[in-house]
Amino acid sequence: MNNINNRYKSVKKASILGIIGNVFLLIIKGAIGIISNSQAMIADALNSASDIFASIMTFIGNKIASIPSDDDHNLGHGKAEYIYSLLISIAMILMAIKTLYDSLLSLIIRNNYTFSIWLIIVCLITIIIKFSLYIYTNKLSKKYNNVLIKANSKDHRNDCIITLFNLIAAILSIYNIYFIDGVVGALISIWIILTGIKIFKESYDVLMDKSIDEETKNKVYTIISKHPEIKKVTNFNSTPIGYRYQISLIIYVDGNLTTFESHKIADKVEKEIKKEIEEIYLAIIHVNPTKIKSNSPK
Repeated sequence: MNNINNRYKSVKKASILGIIGNVFLLIIKGAIGIISNSQAMIADALNSASDIFASIMTFIGNKIASIPSDDDHNLGHGKAEYIYSLLISIAMILMAIKTLYDSLLSLIIRNNYTFSIWLIIVCLITIIIKFSLYIYTNKLSKKYNNVLIKANSKDHRNDCIITLFNLIAAILSIYNIYFIDGVVGALISIWIILTGIKIFKESYDVLMDKSIDEETKNKVYTIISKHPEIKKVTNFNSTPIGYRYQISLIIYVDGNLTTFESHKIADKVEKEIKKEIEEIYLAIIHVNPTKIKSNSPK
């Protein structure tokens, strides 16, 4: 339980830091982008705006997901993470499409912009802030396997790369090479669209009850294999509950065992699965009698 509480507190802190950092970046990027008429910087500013929205959605989704199970939601509110990450992905895609249109338009009409040393300064500030946020959120993502913070981590990483190209475009403008600005703006937009699609698919899979991954499933079978009393396993089913899963399966044991003995085996395996596998929220094991002598659980 402490691990779960720490998970929600850490994600809350990361989302707040993301909001503060991106609000600051939106202001300086937007101001310099408009003054210099740089499509790449304006696209980067809009990207920061989408990042603010993403951080707010992360905060709200994490808060709802942290609510314990109740009479109306017996399995908790964990799927809120994926609902809000779905909203993040849609907002990212829509904003990126608009930015892509503006960038391509600037290439067609050859809209030059005024170079400013502030373009370079803003790029450097952005890279420092975003790389710091990436290191922090990437660490949390690996530790807690949270789709919301994972999406934020990828976004921070992408922003570092995107802003690096933006910096290159600003430097090239000194030599009157302006078309790179529109190209970078377009590439930023395409990158955001692809990232949004990936997050959308990951969230959609969970909301549509995608089965547990093979690695975690094999962990369950490994635990079962430690119990020679279990002769066979069938009907392995799983349902995602936020970042964790509820699983159910049928085990076959010697039919000569008493009801108490056979269910004692099932109870022991259920407890071991929950204790040893973080991804499992609840394990439900049904017991059937059998005369099969094989010790293989599969």
